[in-house]
Amino acid sequence: MTSWIDEEVAESQFADVRLSKRFKLLIERLAEGIGETIPMACQDWANTKAAYRFLSNDRVTEEEILAGHFQATRDRFIATEGTVLVLHDTTAFSFQREDREPIGATFQVNSGKDKDGRVRQHTVCGILMHSSLLVTPDGLPLGLAAVKFWTRKKFKGTNALKKRINPTRVPIEEKESVRWIENLKQATTLLNEPQRCVHIGDREGDIYELFCAAQESKTHFLVRTCVDRLAGDGRHTVSDEMNAVDLKALHRITVRDNKGQPTDAVLELRYRRIRVLPPIGKQSLYPELTLTVIHAQERETPSGHEIIDWKLITDLPVSSPLQAIEKLEWYACRWKIETFHKILKSGCKAEASRLRTADRLVNLIAVFCILSWRIFWMTMLNRSTSNAPASIALTDTECHLLDRLLPDKTKDRFGKKSLPSYIIKVARLGGYLARANDPPPGNTVMWRGLARLTDIELGFDLAKNVGN
Repeated sequence: MTSWIDEEVAESQFADVRLSKRFKLLIERLAEGIGETIPMACQDWANTKAAYRFLSNDRVTEEEILAGHFQATRDRFIATEGTVLVLHDTTAFSFQREDREPIGATFQVNSGKDKDGRVRQHTVCGILMHSSLLVTPDGLPLGLAAVKFWTRKKFKGTNALKKRINPTRVPIEEKESVRWIENLKQATTLLNEPQRCVHIGDREGDIYELFCAAQESKTHFLVRTCVDRLAGDGRHTVSDEMNAVDLKALHRITVRDNKGQPTDAVLELRYRRIRVLPPIGKQSLYPELTLTVIHAQERETPSGHEIIDWKLITDLPVSSPLQAIEKLEWYACRWKIETFHKILKSGCKAEASRLRTADRLVNLIAVFCILSWRIFWMTMLNRSTSNAPASIALTDTECHLLDRLLPDKTKDRFGKKSLPSYIIKVARLGGYLARANDPPPGNTVMWRGLARLTDIELGFDLAKNVGN
């Protein structure tokens, strides 16, 4: 465990060397007790108090906590070749607090009606996070390249504002959506090879200013579009042009229905290079762009799942069905950042923390981001590599213990076992059955298995030192 933590925090720099030592120790303790509370992970009052002091220290910020991980992500990026996908998404962390003021709010939800029949509004206490995760096209997460946290002290009546002001006329710098542009620029600066990156976002990222920022940074983007923009000479829209595009190809994919069972779906593919115009209120500020629009629509209305109807927009050229299918597969990788957020909430249990202020919670979530990436990375290693040595993820002691706990039924004819065989053993400690037809182990059994392996290794070390 210490070896991988050393690599992740090697470039971290704090105002005091004691903070660096405490940071490393805190990661070690939380990694040993994934999903546990801080007192449970730290085991004694002295270490628990030190952890609380670190998270509440005015000289500690999420930027300093994640700086080392960002550099480690860059090193892994450099070690890979070809295109890398930068997945962007926003998630909210909700907390149960009587006093919301020290943390802030995320959004408002309906909480039923009062006795007079009026709808009641409930303000959710929490923190928002917009993260940018690097993954290879085959799904291996390389790490985070940018993260932005924020919270809301009050709501500005956005819906009422739309009745008086066209939102497209508001400068992007005055909107929360500027986070998309900030993260794109931060990731581009960090990686320093913009031509290799494709920034991917859902419909929330369908922002014209983002497209222009990508062009200025000489990088690429692929976003699911929801805005029917003006196109061509300005007398028609993107949808008008796409309605005139002939069917280019049919593409068969396998999806899971509402019961989790695999089923086939046939997609109709259409694509065209289109001249796209900026919003009317900003045409003097931003240039026209020539972009590719891809429309993938399920041929028949399905009965067991929601119909697939994707409209994607990208700066990349598409001149063949194979190139269009490639872009669809890249966009499908976007779900991996939601898996990363699930590990943060379900695995590390970030929303169960009882810390009282937003600053402390943000620091803790930043630490959890490193641990969540590690769990996700180990899970996907088993699916993306077959001959990698076990030493890139596990220590010799961990491999020895896994061999003793879960001996192989057949002798390995290659001598040293590859990493996937040990990943399976870790998952088995977490409840994975490893039957012949079982799918690869998921994140849940991985974080359970890693926690058990840590406890076993601790007991092994104590047993060796008995009598010394």
